[in-house]
Amino acid sequence: MADFEVTSAVRAPASSVETASPGASGTTTPSPPRAGGLAQGLLRAARPKQWFKNVLVLAAPGAAGVLLVPAVLAEVALAFVALCMVASGTYFLNDASDVEADRAHPTKRRRPIAAGVVPVRLAVATGVGLMVAGFATAYAVGLTFLLITVVYVVLSSAYTLWLKHIEVVDIAVIASFFVIRAVAGGVAADVMISRWFLIVATFGSLFVVAGKRYGESLDLGEARGSIRATLALYSPDYLRFVWTTAAGVTLTAYCLWAFEQAPARASSALYLYELSIVPFGIFILRYALLVEAGRASAPEDVILGDRTLQVIGLAWIAVFGAGVYLGG
Repeated sequence: MADFEVTSAVRAPASSVETASPGASGTTTPSPPRAGGLAQGLLRAARPKQWFKNVLVLAAPGAAGVLLVPAVLAEVALAFVALCMVASGTYFLNDASDVEADRAHPTKRRRPIAAGVVPVRLAVATGVGLMVAGFATAYAVGLTFLLITVVYVVLSSAYTLWLKHIEVVDIAVIASFFVIRAVAGGVAADVMISRWFLIVATFGSLFVVAGKRYGESLDLGEARGSIRATLALYSPDYLRFVWTTAAGVTLTAYCLWAFEQAPARASSALYLYELSIVPFGIFILRYALLVEAGRASAPEDVILGDRTLQVIGLAWIAVFGAGVYLGG
């Protein structure tokens, strides 16, 4: 699925690309799968690292203070599993569809399907099976959640086939995938989603996506236009404007929301919501620094790979969680 694509200008050494070799015409042709490599290839093609983004389903029930209710937690867990299966299904189908283009890409040629580790027919069958299983799991959560999951898949397909070629729209659509996940969590937990939550989720997602595009542009350099036409249309100054604006709106909305909670709480809350602004703001500033350095082309790698960001994030979760569950 397109919103999870990761690009990098760092090419692997020739010895590391064991499953592909250049053909007579200059294109890349896959070598036969190695014995025992199929299972690992299927797992890699499912992109389990990308499942990390689906933890956004915890956001709405967590903010509402109901995440620790066993029944709610069970529904949210099912929602997480459903989104992971559906997302992995779209990865298989997308990679099977783009197999020839991926073989010409400096890094995507190492994907299991493009490299020939996973046969195209098996990839299609696996993708369809995962999506059917994902929809069935989504239906177990509820009909509304199933509809959201279908919208997610339809929008993803539209992006792959058409919307990714339209500048600005492609950024907005990718950001919407993050928002859909956050909203899906609220639907699964049957909690009301506030306007502040939607504003923070929407502009926070736009901030991340603009940083992703900036990192991709730096990674691919002059070749960015040939690999993704819209990348050539985004100047560094434009992307910087987008992420700066989005970060500003995200911080402002979060601050307004945090201070709005004060009149509704008892004095025992110790201003925990307001205090949560500090780690939240530092997190945004730290991420912006990584964006400026061109290190944010893969958001999941940024969060999972930057220890400082992880510590700040845990500090925010601790303060915010205390405000929700202890502040009343």
